[in-house]
Amino acid sequence: MHLFYTPDLELEEGEFYSLDKEESSHCVKVLRLKEKDTICLTNGKGRFVFAEITDAMPKACSFVVTKMQDDYGKRDFQIHLAVAPTKNMNRIEWFVEKAVEMGIDKISFFVSEHSERTNVKRERLEKIMVAALKQSLKAYMPELEVETNLNQLIESSKETKRYIAYCKPEGRTSIKADYNAKEDVLILIGPEGDFSEKEVELALANGFKTITLGESRLRTETAALFALQSIHFVNM
Repeated sequence: MHLFYTPDLELEEGEFYSLDKEESSHCVKVLRLKEKDTICLTNGKGRFVFAEITDAMPKACSFVVTKMQDDYGKRDFQIHLAVAPTKNMNRIEWFVEKAVEMGIDKISFFVSEHSERTNVKRERLEKIMVAALKQSLKAYMPELEVETNLNQLIESSKETKRYIAYCKPEGRTSIKADYNAKEDVLILIGPEGDFSEKEVELALANGFKTITLGESRLRTETAALFALQSIHFVNM
């Protein structure tokens, strides 16, 4: 099954469309698909479409929609991870790729008092997200925030469960012990130097709970994926 991302097309059953130049070239020249082959498409907003190629042109590959489904793979809960970006950009990109493949609704990057990096490249991360969405056959493109104010994020959060991963052992719980299936959740993952005590105090004052992610000392991106998979595990 070959999935193409077409956010600008309002795909309807029985209608004819064309892939853009980049996707057309990939479809015809790389995948070597031809007339009457079946492809799948998504607009990243929940619509999953089956289509048949009608004209395998490398600059404008045409197709007709044969079947479609809305709300494909939709969950009845939302997962939001907010992460302090690491100094090594490759690790950020790896995290984003895997988070999209595993299933996530929103990724925010914020600057913490102990942050090693203060900015990330949105365009590069968006390309990685598209590739991961296609690889994992998802119909929803996660929301991406790259310059989130941590204090505002903490104070404005509305999720049912709000967690901050903190290294100090006092008062921490685990996701397994506190989180219930189907609950919207926000998890804050700090930098290698951890959150400051001031940041933790602000989070606690706004309804967050401190959590542990196990006895091992994890890298930021590993901790984020561990937390993400823990939520999925409870919801299996």
